[in-house]
Amino acid sequence: MATRKVHIFGYGRHGQRIASGLRRSGYPLHILEQDDVLIRKAYADDYVDVDQVDMTDDDRIEALDIDETDRVVCVMDDEHFNVFVTLTLRQFHPKVEIFSISDSIHTAEKLTMAGATTVIDLYEVSATRIHNFLNKPVTTHLMSSILADKRGISFHEYTIPEGSFLHGRNTEEIEFFRFNILLVGVIDHELGKDLIFITEGINHKLDSGDVLVCMGKNEDLKRFEETIKRRTI
Repeated sequence: MATRKVHIFGYGRHGQRIASGLRRSGYPLHILEQDDVLIRKAYADDYVDVDQVDMTDDDRIEALDIDETDRVVCVMDDEHFNVFVTLTLRQFHPKVEIFSISDSIHTAEKLTMAGATTVIDLYEVSATRIHNFLNKPVTTHLMSSILADKRGISFHEYTIPEGSFLHGRNTEEIEFFRFNILLVGVIDHELGKDLIFITEGINHKLDSGDVLVCMGKNEDLKRFEETIKRRTI
């Protein structure tokens, strides 16, 4: 199956980092931005599939070549545009996966109501870090050491395969620090399709088909991907 294209709306502070990470992972990218300076920046960073789009123009957004199997990331610096574009895209593409980032404690709910499939709430991520400082010193030490060297750091989603040693185990049993990675969140299909951050305090029983979102160095993430295929470790 061909790798699904990712359409990134916004090439500001979040969009540039996300695009860089996805490009390293081999995803075909389509950058959409309305600011002249950021459009030039995208071209300067060697992105080829770049479009300048008025984010308030419904007709222009409707005309975009977005397949229902593609993924969309709304990460414009102005969160009002993120909400507007999410709402517009959901109207024209009812099945496409839409991801967004919220810098505001109030915007996450708006993005969800507008139709975002997944919203990464940066306030929640900050809460995760505070929670770790208070309760998980080993994990916090690992996070600090990872972030001290940002080269090769990324997030990765793992769908738990059939027969994995993770099947039937609770998240608190698994010592992710042994693999030099951090568990950020879980999509537990028994509870729904939303990403649940580890700060919510639920000790999830994992099943094949559930999704783990982890952060770490690329080489450690790749090793963990091979490890979860085993029945035992």
